[in-house]
Amino acid sequence: MTAVRRCPRCGKVKPAEQFYRRRRTRLSSYCRSCQRAAARLAGIRRRQDPAAAEQLRAVGLSGNKTASILDLASKTSDGTVPLERMEDLSDDEIVARLSAVRGIGRWTAEMFLIFHLLRPNVLPLDDVGLIKGISVNYFSGEPVSRAEAREVGDAWVPYRSVATWYIWRSLDPMAVSY
Repeated sequence: MTAVRRCPRCGKVKPAEQFYRRRRTRLSSYCRSCQRAAARLAGIRRRQDPAAAEQLRAVGLSGNKTASILDLASKTSDGTVPLERMEDLSDDEIVARLSAVRGIGRWTAEMFLIFHLLRPNVLPLDDVGLIKGISVNYFSGEPVSRAEAREVGDAWVPYRSVATWYIWRSLDPMAVSY
């Protein structure tokens, strides 16, 4: 693949570290008091605090983000999202469980699989960068359907996550550092 030749250092990047740095940076740009919010979140997960919503709103989170965080806390408490044993679940099961949480969709769940659990065979067909990269690298820039992208991705099994990462780098060869 041309992207692999253009980006020889890609294999040396630690994707989990990048994921966490990016998320931390993005969260801090959304909320000036994220450290206080993180401390509140730790307490919310352990117990269902009736004042949690007020506390999260007080440190700057929006109503939607607050509702999403509280739903995630609830779903981890009731076992819908078993954080301690996520690695034991199949990719499809993890996507289904995470997608049951308000504010978490298929794309977010697949990014969790790729960057947090380091699953090697995830093809995130909802990712705009992947679709654009397949269009540029395989279809001379012509628009690509999900079905066409899936067909291209089938050739990458069992390393679709790795190939996806190279496709992203083909569009933006500079590794992003946060």
